[in-house]
Amino acid sequence: MKNNLSKILSIFIAVVALIGAFLFVRIFMTDSNDVEALSSSVGSIVSFSTILLYFAVGATIVLSLIGLFRNPDNLKKTLLGIAVLAVVLVFAYFLADSNAVLDTQGKVLEGGEAGSATNQWVGTGIWYSIALGFVASMFFVYDLVKGLIKS
Repeated sequence: MKNNLSKILSIFIAVVALIGAFLFVRIFMTDSNDVEALSSSVGSIVSFSTILLYFAVGATIVLSLIGLFRNPDNLKKTLLGIAVLAVVLVFAYFLADSNAVLDTQGKVLEGGEAGSATNQWVGTGIWYSIALGFVASMFFVYDLVKGLIKS
């Protein structure tokens, strides 16, 4: 079974590579003065790449969920990790402000008015990154100290 799956996967990879190579060569064969034809040939490889990206993301999510549901201990750990991240997100949301966003001349930027939900979520993202960076730094220092004590 595993050998057959490997063969099927190899054939699939070869087909994807051939299609990608064909689309790539098609770009170079297109006359650079014909903007519409060039746009069409570039658009086709971008569409193909987008489809491959969605396929890869979908396969990753499906296979990860299958792995989680097969092992309940990992599911508990994952749900606990997501809960901790959600708590940090709520904490970051309350730290963020929704003040007006000003340019260098002191004028309010378009869409950056005070009280904007976008401003609040941008601030949340900044505080969330800071909090996660702090936690990661603490784990790094902890691991470094632990390694020094062991040796």
